[in-house]
Amino acid sequence: MAERQSQVALGLDPDPARLLPAAVAQASSAGGAAADRAARAVALHCRALIQAAAPACAAVKLQLACFERLGGPGWTALAEVCEAGRVAGLLVIADGKRGDVPHTAAAYAQALMGSTPTPFGEVAGLGADAITLNPLLGRDALEPFVTAARARDGGTFVLVRTSNDGAGEIQDAAPPGAQPLRDRLARLVDELGATGVGETGLADVGAVVAATEPALLASLREAMPRAVFLLPGVGAQGGRAELLGPAFAPGPAAALIAASRSIVGPALEAGTAEAARIAAEALRAAAWDVSSTRR
Repeated sequence: MAERQSQVALGLDPDPARLLPAAVAQASSAGGAAADRAARAVALHCRALIQAAAPACAAVKLQLACFERLGGPGWTALAEVCEAGRVAGLLVIADGKRGDVPHTAAAYAQALMGSTPTPFGEVAGLGADAITLNPLLGRDALEPFVTAARARDGGTFVLVRTSNDGAGEIQDAAPPGAQPLRDRLARLVDELGATGVGETGLADVGAVVAATEPALLASLREAMPRAVFLLPGVGAQGGRAELLGPAFAPGPAAALIAASRSIVGPALEAGTAEAARIAAEALRAAAWDVSSTRR
């Protein structure tokens, strides 16, 4: 039997008020300021989850805001968790949904994927393998990220159809005779990725596409045949893995199911990271079942 490769991205969006008990206890014993102890607990919490769930995952998706809200110590924790993901053999996705005018976009790209030259030498950034991007400023705001990602054989995921309740108001609506915004964004993703197609036939520019809207998957896959889909919304938001088949359509298509609460929630309820392993393995099995029918 072929080895079951994973199509699961472990989502980590830690709430400092709701962490694994062992992480809180260990951070508390170290003392220090509140921000330092909170950030230490967050890092320990995330490292434990990575260690438990990594064998069932292909990537870890780090929600930057959940670390940044802890100030400088939070960024230190983010860097530590990023390194833990790399050590565990996972691709690291920095989920910050960045997007800005080209000059500032280039600075974001240095911070998350590259390095910054200074009179004192290069200052390394976070070192993520991929980042999520907001495309609403247009193509020129995305290009610095794509360039930075390619320089390190990384990738990007552009928001095309998100999983939040209000997404349809903007992304699905269109005046008579016009394309919905999601379709125009899909075309942009395909065009940006056309010059970054690897040996597998997959592009280095992917798309964030809601697992909560399975009826849209077939048309979006047709519009972006070479893009890797990052599929948020399975579990707590109502998305179901068994309905995601079109994202794994025949050909070079690939997808990652991004799961946060559906993997981390059981661990918090049980008070142990081991429960995250069980949840991740179950999701990997479900993803494999649906993807294998499209091969």
